[in-house]
Parts: sequence; C-alpha cells; structure tokens
Amino acid sequence: MLTLTADEQTVASGARGDALGMAMRIVAETGRIMSAQRLIPVASAHIDGALWHGDSGVHFAERLLAGGGAVAIPTTLNVGALDLLHPHRVRVGEARRTMALRLMHAYEALGCSPTWTCAPYQVGHRPALGTDVAWGESNAVVFVNSVLGARTNRYGDFLDICCALVGKAPYFGLHMPENRRATIVVHVGGISPLLLSSDAFFPVFGTWLGMEFGQEVVAVDGLPHSVSEDHFKALGAAAASTGAVGLFHAVGLTPEAPTLSDACGGVPPRLELSLTAQMLHPARDRLSTAVAGQIDAVAVGSPHFSLAEFDALERLLMGRRVALPFFVCTARQHVRALEQAGRLAPLESCGVTVVADTCVVVTPILPEKGSVLMTNSGKFAHYGPANTGYETIFGTLADCVESAIAGRVVRDERLWESTA
Repeated sequence: MLTLTADEQTVASGARGDALGMAMRIVAETGRIMSAQRLIPVASAHIDGALWHGDSGVHFAERLLAGGGAVAIPTTLNVGALDLLHPHRVRVGEARRTMALRLMHAYEALGCSPTWTCAPYQVGHRPALGTDVAWGESNAVVFVNSVLGARTNRYGDFLDICCALVGKAPYFGLHMPENRRATIVVHVGGISPLLLSSDAFFPVFGTWLGMEFGQEVVAVDGLPHSVSEDHFKALGAAAASTGAVGLFHAVGLTPEAPTLSDACGGVPPRLELSLTAQMLHPARDRLSTAVAGQIDAVAVGSPHFSLAEFDALERLLMGRRVALPFFVCTARQHVRALEQAGRLAPLESCGVTVVADTCVVVTPILPEKGSVLMTNSGKFAHYGPANTGYETIFGTLADCVESAIAGRVVRDERLWESTA
C-alpha cells in the first residue's frame, strides 16, 4: 500500500495550491494503482501531453496554470500540433489551431522549456546514469533508459506534467533495479556485417523486438562498436511502437551492460536465441503496406532528425533536387543550427522541407492528394497508415533520397537478399 510522507500529504490536501494538490493526488493514485509503496524524487521530466488531441487537454493544462501550477524540475516539451516556425505548413481549421496554440502556450507558462522535440536527448536534456526521471514519449523513454541509463517508466499524457509539478513519481517498474535486468538475450553475431552496419537494420530489428517481446527487457549481444546514437534511437523507437519496450541493453555498448552478466543482473535469462536475417523478414515486410512502385511523398525524422543525420542527407543529395515532396522533421534548435551554418537554404533549394516543433504523422502537413509515403523510420511506417491515410514503403535513407529524386521507388534489395 502506498504511503505518503507528511509533506506529500500536505501538498495533496491543497495547502500549497490547487494545482499542486490535484497533481499530487493524481500521482499518488497512479502509485496506488501500480502497487507502489512510496513516491520518489525525480530530477527532470519530458512532457508528451502538449500535443493537441482534443480540447480536454487544453482545459486540464489551463486549470493547472490557473491553480498556480509551475514545474518543480527541469522539464522539456515533446512535439506540439503546430510548426511554430512555419505556421502555414499545418492545414487545420482556425478553431483547432487556436486550441493547439493555447495548449502549447499553457505548457510554456507552466515553466516547461519550449524544446518541441520528441528527441530531447539531442538538444541537451540528458539525465545522468542512475537518475530517476519522469519522461513521456515512447522513443524518448526507451532512449533515456537504455542509452543514457537514467530511470523512468512511460509517463502518459497529463500524468507527466503532474510529476513535473510535484517533482515526484511512483516507485515501480523501471525505477526499480530488479526490473531493469534482461530476461531475454538475443545474439546478433550471425547477421552479416553489411546488414548490421546499415541504417535499415535498426528499425527493422526494433520492429521485430517489439512484436516478439512486448515490454520485456532484452539484452542484445554482438552489435558492433560502430553503432551510433541514431542507430539506437531508431531501434528503440520502433521497439516502443510495435511493442511496449521501455528498456533494452546492448552488451558492451550501453551503460548498464558492460558484460552480458551485468545486463542480466547475474541471473540466467529465461530465453536465449540467435538472430538470423530470415527471422527479420516478416518485420521488414510489415513496414511496407503498399506495393513498391509510385510514391507521393517522402518523410524522415521520426524520431526527430539529428545533425548527424542531416550530414548524411546532404552527402546523399549531392546538391540534386528531389522530384517529390520531401519532409524532414527535426528540433527547432537544429533548424537554427543549420541556418546559422548556411546549410538550410541549400537543403531547401534541393526541394527539402524542414519541419520543426511537430511531426507529419501527428498533424496534417503531407499533401492532401497522395496515398503512398516512403520513409526510413520504423515509427513512421507503423503509425503512418492509421494517422495519415498514407500507405507506406520502407527503405534506407539512401533509398528515400534516390526515390524522391526519381519520383518512384528505388530500393536496393541486395542488402537483404545477400543475407537471406
């Protein structure tokens, strides 16, 4: 049974304001539901609830504000429903635009940092190893747990801001060391070096991981040391989309897994298997819901594009102009960095549209007259058909670029054929 301290009870009673009282009661009730015995301090938060899904979210945030609410810890904001740098890019009616803007402004007024990115770890929000935090947004949760080694559960809309206001979260789930050990080991040494070094491997592997193991903690053994944060980002985002993965370990690469034994907490895993490329084929095929042929648009940047990914995009474009709408979603900080470095205008002259503050899968930005979207993102491919009405074609970033230039699907299948 959850027990509140005397101070927490005082806050819950409303003695320090209506907003704090309501927030503490919501956090405490969540703890009771999850069988937590106590609340713990959290060092930071990342808020997913600022994306407009309906007016109730606006009223909730504004009620917190009216009740004197303010975040107690450093808090960043996930994507909103608008590109505030380019308002014309989002096609919504005035009523919806007004409410989405009210919601975004309310969260800023609560003291949240207006980062407006699903990848806060790319813009400086990087909690220390072992730190307890309260983060929303599935890819950010799996990244902060796995790659940075901080500790969070997936805090959903409105619970996330409540944790930020009171600076507390229930002690359960992935906050607890015993729940962070891997119970499954996947050896990837049998995958060809060509595929293992490709950006296609990680979203496909993540898709497979989520489909196969849901929310279980998996230790991945055999990844090369060349794996980048962008690779881990793609892996985690896909695994959190197709399943509910909140944490994975990469042996020898992520901070809680210097050895396989460390990853498993010294306890034998319940399952150990060796991955083959053939095992991945169903997951790869699942990411394409349309037959390869004509496409109407290309979208990348879910999670948001990093500066390193922009480097790769520029190398692949080589100054060529795309023949199809090509959208790149990223953080506003990266837009400014590109602009200051003189890199944004050349990208735009190639026909690339850089979207900030939001994402083409959560708000209407894609062309109205279109039916097939190509992407290199496992998360885009998973959510795209239901959210946008576009069917999807999955490929590497290079495939996406060449297809956008050609105006039709151009995909190098040898990467998978050579490992079948």
